Amino acid sequence: MLPLDLITALASRRLIAIVRGGNPEAALDTVLTLVRSGIDLVEVSLSGADALEVIAKARAALGPEALLGAGTVLTADDARLAAEAGARYVVTPGVTEAVAASRALGLPVLAGALTPTEVVGALREGATAVKLFPAGQGGVELLRALRAPFPDVPFVPVGGVDAVTARDFLAAGALAVGVGSPLVGRAADGDPTGLSDRVSVFRALAEEAS
Repeated sequence: MLPLDLITALASRRLIAIVRGGNPEAALDTVLTLVRSGIDLVEVSLSGADALEVIAKARAALGPEALLGAGTVLTADDARLAAEAGARYVVTPGVTEAVAASRALGLPVLAGALTPTEVVGALREGATAVKLFPAGQGGVELLRALRAPFPDVPFVPVGGVDAVTARDFLAAGALAVGVGSPLVGRAADGDPTGLSDRVSVFRALAEEAS
């Protein structure tokens, strides 16, 4: 696989779908449904059941160019296993050892940060972009405040982002947003009720922002 240009992927799609579930088969079906429905930048959280297997099976089903990533990556071992499963990028909840380890593996990293000090730390460790997490803590005003001293940093708000706040974050200068349950619902646990409707809402939102 060629290295992923994560910034270009984020800028063109404006949305990462986050899949975290307790049912591996349902999680895999959810990933495939999202990608085949046009939301093709998908993060599979390692906090979900058998997440590495979900990534590997999704990779096999979708091919080498699918924009699959691993989320909740905490350690160097997590990063290595994610790469072996077929993740093309890594997402961390904070500035952990996984940031530098992922970069050493050639994987771009969306590293979690909430404060100016954490943003600096993420950049120092080699983060490709900064995951503003949990974004719901400070909302759009936090993003605006951080963009003042860091105007060139690509921020991706995650956590507490729904269809309303996603539009606000994108309008305030976010490169993209990461959305979990407001998009996925309980599909990754085996209940896909309403998933197609939510996909339509978020696809329209992302296209409007592009």
